[in-house]
Amino acid sequence: MIKVIIATHGPLAEALLSSSRMVYGELPQVSSVTLSEQAGIDGFKRDFARELARASEHADGVLVLCDLQSGTPWNVACQYAFSPQTTPPVAVLAGVNFPMLLQSEEIRGFTDVHRAADRLLALALPTLVKAVPVISDLSDDF
Repeated sequence: MIKVIIATHGPLAEALLSSSRMVYGELPQVSSVTLSEQAGIDGFKRDFARELARASEHADGVLVLCDLQSGTPWNVACQYAFSPQTTPPVAVLAGVNFPMLLQSEEIRGFTDVHRAADRLLALALPTLVKAVPVISDLSDDF
C-alpha cells in the first residue's frame, strides 16, 4: 500500500485535505505537513520526519505531494527520497492540486511508489485545462 503526505507552505495542505473530505470523504492513506512561519524550517523538518515515520508504518512506499519544486517541503522530502537508508522508499511530486489529491485513491493499492508516482502524474496532467467557449448550433430537436 502507498501512503501519501501533502507537504506545503502555509495551510494549503490542510485545506486540500479538508476540501477532499467534503467532496470525496475520508482519504485514510493521506496526511499533511505544513511549513509555518511560526515553526520555521527546523520545525517543518521535525514535523515531516515524525509524519514520515507514521506514514511509513505498514506501507510499501510513501508519496509526498509538494506545492512547489525546490521549496523547503520539496527539499526536505527529497532528502528522504534520495537516501538509500529510507525505508520504505519515498517518491516526491511537485504541483499538488485538488484533482491530484482526489485521484491519489487510485494509486493506494500500488506496491512500487515510483510507479504510483508516475501513474498519479499521468492521471493529474489531463486535469490541467484552459476553459474555452464551445460554439454549437442549438437544435430544435430534443
